[in-house]
Amino acid sequence: MTAPTFKPLRIFVLADTHNHLPPNLEALADGADEIWHLGDVCAPHLLLQIESLRLPVTIVRGNCDANDRWPLVVDLKRNSLRFRLVHIPPSRPPDEVDVLLHGHTHVPRDERIGAVRFLNPGCVTRPNRGAPASVAALEIATDGRLTWSLRRTR
Repeated sequence: MTAPTFKPLRIFVLADTHNHLPPNLEALADGADEIWHLGDVCAPHLLLQIESLRLPVTIVRGNCDANDRWPLVVDLKRNSLRFRLVHIPPSRPPDEVDVLLHGHTHVPRDERIGAVRFLNPGCVTRPNRGAPASVAALEIATDGRLTWSLRRTR
């Protein structure tokens, strides 16, 4: 059996858009292979704008989203790493997950709890606790090494 072949990936990550997208959305997503939205889109037409970038989009439902067709949790595997996408972060690290990405708090986060790395891109429109409006780029190297970088939206 042949070992899987991995390629470097760049994921554009955003959360808590709350009816607004940054005017420079296309520039922020430039170079991305995928888009992950961590909930609270609110206005479903915003998803159409995100999808117009012609990249694969994965979305989870936030507590302010009415679309019950969007899942609450999505588990993904990229370059041997196990990712969980949720809107509201769990109180403790989940089993069988390497990286948990969430929104909800409107505060950027990069924290390791036990064996799980918790990441939050912050909020596009209504940042909290003095944080600037932000999104993030998640780069996944072929060896599974992660680079997480916040990008201001204004």
